[in-house]
Amino acid sequence: MTSRPRRAGRRAPGPAHGAAGRVAPLDGLRGCAVAGVLLFHAGHLSGGFLGVDLFFVLSGFLITGLLLREAAQGGRVDLAAFWGRRARRLLPAPAVLGVGTLLLAWAFGSPALLRLALDDAPWAAIQGANWHDIAERIGYWDASGTRLFAHLWSLAVEWQFYLVWPPVVAAAARGRGGERRVAALAAAGATASALLMAGLANPVDGTRVYEGTDTRAFSLLLGALAATAPVPGLLARVPRRVADVAAALLGCGLAASWALTGGHGSPGLFRGGLFAHSLAAALLVALLAAAPGGRAGRLVGAAVPRRLGALSYSLYLWHWPVYLLLPDEVFGVGGWGRTALAIGLSLGAAVLSKTWVEDPVRFRARWAFGRRGLLALAAAAALAAGVWAAIPRPHPGAGTVDVTRLMAS
Repeated sequence: MTSRPRRAGRRAPGPAHGAAGRVAPLDGLRGCAVAGVLLFHAGHLSGGFLGVDLFFVLSGFLITGLLLREAAQGGRVDLAAFWGRRARRLLPAPAVLGVGTLLLAWAFGSPALLRLALDDAPWAAIQGANWHDIAERIGYWDASGTRLFAHLWSLAVEWQFYLVWPPVVAAAARGRGGERRVAALAAAGATASALLMAGLANPVDGTRVYEGTDTRAFSLLLGALAATAPVPGLLARVPRRVADVAAALLGCGLAASWALTGGHGSPGLFRGGLFAHSLAAALLVALLAAAPGGRAGRLVGAAVPRRLGALSYSLYLWHWPVYLLLPDEVFGVGGWGRTALAIGLSLGAAVLSKTWVEDPVRFRARWAFGRRGLLALAAAAALAAGVWAAIPRPHPGAGTVDVTRLMAS
């Protein structure tokens, strides 16, 4: 995957290509996305699940920008190094989450909750949780409240995207006009994915189209499209004030959609609604990356959403097991009081995970690189498998009703 290096001047300037991951408004968007998901899972924001869609758009944008920058500077993309960086960034936290959640479920969860967690854990470990749900007909919208690893379907979608898209970018970005080829492929792929979602949409159970990598790829690909040179090039011609107003309107539109969308049964959600949301999110991301100093950028990139965004990955991972394992009432407090306690516990777990697990492995642990990194990964996998095998598996129906059988009957 080598080609003649291109001149830096061929790329449109701006933070979309470079240190985009540290642009304050983009970190703030992460914070908004995870806040929406937390409120949705707590039953307080009916359309907060759309925050996952925003996560996908941001991932596609940032990853594609990094890949294109590497291709422009060195003439090639080192895929092994890319996947190594992704593994060090994304795998340590879920490994700790998986072991910790199983032990907590064993100690405090119901037999049914533990049994389903043991069933789902291997699929979550191999980043195949979404296709496991689809193959087993585990209705996401109905059964997620009984499964501790239900939220990991989105992480699986991202990992599967990371396996397929970077080699496509590495090949397409070679030579003259490479970024335009990448843009065309992203646009074509996003369109095909949206059409597939519309064609496969099922009004009874939307799990297939909601969790399928092929039917959700348009969110990631629209983000990828926004990172290619043609988009920043067009945005560079837009007056700063106009771009700032457009970003504010898009942000308000996304917020309104989160407040008004009523869940998977919303008319048109899988027949263009999610695509429209992703397209608006991609435009917002591109505008904020191009002009982070505008009023909209300063608002989204304020301290609170930005700091929440820095914890968003860990917070997303930990909040769902905390929600399920925490009693419906704690010291007689339910509703918003319980939600505040659950979010507080999730934030504490996220801070510990980022401070003691994620950042050390990502930035400071020499053993996490090269062959030693592979050995460490293998050792962690063996330890997790040992914990999974050692926990006694409850008999179906022991201590509670078998939810899976009830749903199948």
